[in-house]
Amino acid sequence: MNQLRFRTRLVLILSLFAIVPALLLTLLWSGTVSTALPFVTGRSAWDSVAASGEKAIAAARQAPLTAAQRRAIDAHERELRVSLEQARRYSFLAGRTVRIIAVAGVLVLLILTGAASRVAGHLSRQLSRPLDELVRWTELIGHGEPLPPPPEPTIVSRAGKNGDDASSTMIEVTTSRVRGAPEFETLRRSMREMVSELEHGRRQAVEAERLHAFRETARRVAHEIKNPLTPIRFALARLRGQAPDALQEDVDVIAMESERLDRMAKSFAEFGRLPEGPPSEVDMGELVRYTARSSVPPSIALDLQIDENLPRVYGHNGALAGALSNVLLNAVDASVENGRITVIARAAKMGERDAVRIAVADNGRGIAPESLGKIWEPYVTNKPGGTGLGLAIARQAIWAHDGTVNATSTLGKGTEIQFTIPANGAGAVRTD
Repeated sequence: MNQLRFRTRLVLILSLFAIVPALLLTLLWSGTVSTALPFVTGRSAWDSVAASGEKAIAAARQAPLTAAQRRAIDAHERELRVSLEQARRYSFLAGRTVRIIAVAGVLVLLILTGAASRVAGHLSRQLSRPLDELVRWTELIGHGEPLPPPPEPTIVSRAGKNGDDASSTMIEVTTSRVRGAPEFETLRRSMREMVSELEHGRRQAVEAERLHAFRETARRVAHEIKNPLTPIRFALARLRGQAPDALQEDVDVIAMESERLDRMAKSFAEFGRLPEGPPSEVDMGELVRYTARSSVPPSIALDLQIDENLPRVYGHNGALAGALSNVLLNAVDASVENGRITVIARAAKMGERDAVRIAVADNGRGIAPESLGKIWEPYVTNKPGGTGLGLAIARQAIWAHDGTVNATSTLGKGTEIQFTIPANGAGAVRTD
């Protein structure tokens, strides 16, 4: 025999808890009343009293009595007959009352049974449906599938007293009725948050694996580029002193391209490793001020907005300065004539932790929406000769400090890059 469903078992248990006590109470009440009523009426006792009383009265009448004594005996005889009549009436009613009470008990039991079954069914639905739903959710989570979306609020508009007046329209927002007790809704919300965190963890794990592969490739590329660069530079130094004037332009081209390869190798090498060395406290206000002034040329207006007494960040000064410098150099490249770059450093919060938020905004060409999500990817660039590693290195450095990155852009108006770095929270650098 297959095991009964949870809801069926729950209905049976709740019904038994309600029906069995009602049945026992009804039987006890009916039995008590049917047993007690004959004692209350006392017909047999009254019959005995009447028989003995009649004998006593008959014996008393045979004796010589005064008129007063005869009147007292007559009065006693009348009271005795009235009492006996009332006892017979009570006995007659008691016999039928027991049957009425039994029928009423059965009716009450049926009513209680019906009410108990309704209550049991309602309680079972309130318990079993949310539990069945949550069981399905666990199966979806186990298979990595998304959970059903939460109920959306329903907007209902109603006209006020003046139906033609648009300002009198009332808008009501109602939400779909959720199943089960409020505790189930709390459990649903917790499960949604758990799924969101799991999905975020999966994405981070995949991203970490991708970055590990990119970094390994970058290390190998940097190594392969640097190896031939050393003899090329030695050969170039000899050519500068021995080559005729007609070949000096070619030597300059080789020198320029060698420098470009060297910069590319350094970029690959920087991307191929995480921040190294012991972390220390970093004065973010001073770091932002120095890096901005050293990275932005005088031809571009620089607007620095740095809060006083910013929280200090426990991390790697060089990595953070390099991340900000890469963003500023991109902003310089994107700026048009009479360009302006705004750098803002403000105190912020990451959950319960103090943090520093740095925003770099330019008024350049902007980035198309379909390309905005790719700017952090390695090897993605629109600049001729670029490696596409600047923002990837910047994101890697911020992530190594448990921070977050964000970018917003509007075509023709410019781009804003934001870093949010927790204070005193990155004692250990992330590892793959």
